[in-house]
Amino acid sequence: MINTAKRLEGIGEYYFSTKLREIDTLNKQGKNIISLGIGSPDLPPHDDVIKVLQEESAKPNVHAYQSYKGSPVLRNAFAAWYKKWYGVELNADTEILPLIGSKEGIMHICMTYFEKNLAVLVPNPGYPTYASAVKLSGATPLYYDLKEENNYEPDFDQLENLIQQGSQSPLQVVRGLWVNYPQMPTGKKASNKIFKQIVDFGKKHNILICHDNPYSFILNNEPQSILQIEGALDVAIELNSLSKSHSMAGWRVGVLCANEQRINEVMRFKSNMDSGMFLPVQLAAAKALSLDENWYKHINEIYKQRRNDVYTLLDKLNCDYSPEQNGLFVWAKIPSTYKNAYDFSDEILYNSNVFITPGGIFGSNGDKYIRVSLCATSEKIKEAVSRITNHLNKADN
Repeated sequence: MINTAKRLEGIGEYYFSTKLREIDTLNKQGKNIISLGIGSPDLPPHDDVIKVLQEESAKPNVHAYQSYKGSPVLRNAFAAWYKKWYGVELNADTEILPLIGSKEGIMHICMTYFEKNLAVLVPNPGYPTYASAVKLSGATPLYYDLKEENNYEPDFDQLENLIQQGSQSPLQVVRGLWVNYPQMPTGKKASNKIFKQIVDFGKKHNILICHDNPYSFILNNEPQSILQIEGALDVAIELNSLSKSHSMAGWRVGVLCANEQRINEVMRFKSNMDSGMFLPVQLAAAKALSLDENWYKHINEIYKQRRNDVYTLLDKLNCDYSPEQNGLFVWAKIPSTYKNAYDFSDEILYNSNVFITPGGIFGSNGDKYIRVSLCATSEKIKEAVSRITNHLNKADN
């Protein structure tokens, strides 16, 4: 009998992977499920971006292996983008590393810096891949709370206690801290105050700050980066992505920004795991990064309308939510009559043929919440409202 490696113990299949199979089965039964679950943008990239890909991929000399560090054209485009929108100066040659999607970067960071007998602070609720990648590295995730009553900001007293717990257990040291603002799934907006506290905490305890930043342009007029904080590059790595900001999720274009030493350290792992991106994709991504504010206004006008439609849906479901959220989702508290969001989500799915993500997949602090994606047309969201209304009316009769 061939067994899986011990590193897979405690690592289940990704929730959406299994749930989408169930939804596919329901669709084959004629249910026509409206999915408001996954944050996969349905809007296309800018026409000029697609044009560059088409023109460049038709050339005969662009199909070879590419540099592990990415094309200078793309690295310079990322540097210019960071300077223009975040006010952050980065050296394109030494402080920028293009990635085949920022999710890849999560694993690269974990495998480069974390291992057995180390612990890493992970948000609850938070993107499940943070904890999974930490576990796969051999390290142990220590979960810190993000709660509504604390405005979804880290409790630094709790973080201090977790540092002490790590040092007093078989775990010899806490090596890293995963953060993500605008926060997914809660939509909590970033602030210089939070970022400065996080950077100061990293310096105090000599731990690596890993900031995942894919949502800063969505429904947000002031994109922020943790690298705006003075001295952040001493302790912080930032991941960014074109998936949401430029509607290029399937293109798999991300970036890791860090000081030169960190870039070189991550390259030791990355260069043994993958190769450079297809050059026409890199050149098209560079074009995307050069787009002016009209692009961001265009997509955000669409997402704003969709968000208003989602508010209508949530009102119909008697859910509570804050209108002060950024990003590609709306986070909402379910009615107290339900045991948890899994039951709530399944009731909506099986009775209204609408799928909404239960917040519990992001951690125990999400058990009483749902997350609604804006990656569906207003027409589909309105149809979801109609289906849910019909079900509720039948239930009342």
